[in-house]
Amino acid sequence: MLDIRRLREDRAGVVAALARRGEDFGPAVDRILELDESRRTALTEVNELKARRNSVSKEVGRRKREGLDADALITEMREVGDAIARLDDEAAIAEAAMREGLLDIPNTPLDEVPAGGEDDNVEIHVRGTEPSFDFTPRPHWELGELLGILDLGGGSRVTGSGFPVLRGWGARLQRGLINFFLDRHVGAHGYEEVRVPYVVNRASMTGTGQLPKFADDSYQVERDDLWLIPTAEVPVTNLHAGSLLPEDEVPRRLTAYSPCFRREAGAAGKDTRGLLRVHQFDKVELVRYERPERSREALDELTAEAEGLLDDLGLHYRRVLLAGGDLGFSAAMTFDLEVWSPGVERWLEVSSCSVFTDYQARRAELRFRPGAGERPEYVHTLNGSALALPRTVAALLETYQDEDGSVRLPEVLHPYVGTDRILAIS
Repeated sequence: MLDIRRLREDRAGVVAALARRGEDFGPAVDRILELDESRRTALTEVNELKARRNSVSKEVGRRKREGLDADALITEMREVGDAIARLDDEAAIAEAAMREGLLDIPNTPLDEVPAGGEDDNVEIHVRGTEPSFDFTPRPHWELGELLGILDLGGGSRVTGSGFPVLRGWGARLQRGLINFFLDRHVGAHGYEEVRVPYVVNRASMTGTGQLPKFADDSYQVERDDLWLIPTAEVPVTNLHAGSLLPEDEVPRRLTAYSPCFRREAGAAGKDTRGLLRVHQFDKVELVRYERPERSREALDELTAEAEGLLDDLGLHYRRVLLAGGDLGFSAAMTFDLEVWSPGVERWLEVSSCSVFTDYQARRAELRFRPGAGERPEYVHTLNGSALALPRTVAALLETYQDEDGSVRLPEVLHPYVGTDRILAIS
């Protein structure tokens, strides 16, 4: 969440920054500041009354020792005690409402982030060679049927639409990609691999910004008030929630594989063919805790690490800087990586790499000590998909297809999958 002191000191600057998201948050900010003023006023009065009570208590004790009447002062102190209790309640109510309001305000974009919506996103660069064919390339769902690796009907029977089943070489391809990604992040980039729970509590979802904003897009286990994770970002970022990390533990790099669960309540009817938009999918996630002074630099590093996977897979892709109106709720700046998928003739997002500044850390109370004897600070958090499946699988199948429907695999995957080609069923 945003720092309340920042709102007090630079209300106009915060509102102007948030306006680049395409919304006017002025009234919401003003309401928070009103609650903050009420809370502070109540606490000031409480402190004054407590000082009065301490002073009078001493006087009551003196009078009793000297045999003097103290009944009037005792009555006054009862009234003071009642006033303190009432003001404490007022302060607590105002603070709770203020926190609730802060949880509903998104992060402020960095200065580099352009204003506007999706149409104002900026293409940073394009890499790789666009695939060409002397035949009409098939979409991945047709290839999946020819290869016998994609079973959409089976998933529908077991659960419902949006829960695909991968079979045979399809399952091995996905497993091979996950292992390749994890090996690269651990071996080449120094990430620590972690295995995390796939259900989390409400505090964890709130800490990374999924709640309360995206409750309708999430799957909840209502009986236990637990939530299926929409991304490994949630449990990994919250591993040290409420902690004070020592100076030698920041920066820290963590990577995790997990299934991801999203209801996609706001995307009904969009991209429903094949693997383009599903309710359960696999992803390898990168999470960083960084010192504030180098978090922006770390975003470039993290994004380049995800791009390196696409380079090794030989996919045609681009990096896109998201405009404010297309920015995720908690993000201060985001690069999307999109691969060209020739069968559907579209760019498909396979990675979203973001820096959150101290926004998530304030919600999750994730702090570190910069040096011995120094005051604690909030870490800056980052995360990125590296990479998300199944769109990576879709792009691979469509990019490396042959006319008969068989699919060649990039050389880097041969030892991970156990074959260099997936053959069409005869």
